[in-house]
Amino acid sequence: MQFTITGYSTAMFSTWYFIEELKLLFDAGDGVSASLLQKSRKIEHVFISHPDRDHLTGLLQFNQLNARPGYPVIYYPRDSSSFPALKDFSSRFDPHVSGAVWNPITPESNLRIREDIIIKAIHNGHVPTKAGVKSLSYKVIQSKMKLKPELTQRSGEEIRRIIEEQGKANTHTEVQTTLLGYSGDTPVEDLTRWEHTKILIHEATFMHEDDNQIFAHGNKHSYLEEVLEMVSRSNVEQLILGHFSARYSPEQIDRRIRELCNRYAVNIPVFRVLPGKVASDILKAKPVNA
Repeated sequence: MQFTITGYSTAMFSTWYFIEELKLLFDAGDGVSASLLQKSRKIEHVFISHPDRDHLTGLLQFNQLNARPGYPVIYYPRDSSSFPALKDFSSRFDPHVSGAVWNPITPESNLRIREDIIIKAIHNGHVPTKAGVKSLSYKVIQSKMKLKPELTQRSGEEIRRIIEEQGKANTHTEVQTTLLGYSGDTPVEDLTRWEHTKILIHEATFMHEDDNQIFAHGNKHSYLEEVLEMVSRSNVEQLILGHFSARYSPEQIDRRIRELCNRYAVNIPVFRVLPGKVASDILKAKPVNA
């Protein structure tokens, strides 16, 4: 499945990613509606990773322009009180947005947004908390039913008869493929989290581990080297990096990506969303490490 991905991601200011074919938005920072214009109307499902303002304040204008009965459906970490407060404020400020659905979710929630597409929520450690979960990553999983191997050599007529007699549950197995992963804001905590992911969108706020403010305000972020080291072991097929600090120039970012791709033998296409720039159809751009 080919995806058209448009995004903007600058640490502290705004982050959002639109996957057009799935009518899906990850995070909703400022500028999402102004950047997508009429395309924002296509969005039906919005998954917010955590309650930092740079990941959610675009919801106000997005809902004002696009809310209608039953849509959009907005998913957010259940234990964050920011979202009920935002829902209450927006419904008072713009009463017509009441059609939007606000859906609190927990880690390991499996949400079917299409017959063959499941979104799985995963806990991450960006927002330290003594109780509950306030920060999530997400996987986009394609679910297909595949005929059991012992039946594949039967004739079409035999297979149809057996399915009618036994039902699909007894003649097929479910095959799941992780089409896309979205880290949200998070340090690298699990080197196997994104194993066999076709497209991974991952934050890389800092260029170096010893850059200051990696744990600014108590919230934890990734640095570029740990992300590329993880990817080098994970069978990821394509990587999109974003959420870079605006302190870095495009030249610094690209040079560091190429350096680390060489160090860790990362040969897959690596793309990046530069600070302050909207990236359209990201996967059609030239990879940084090409």
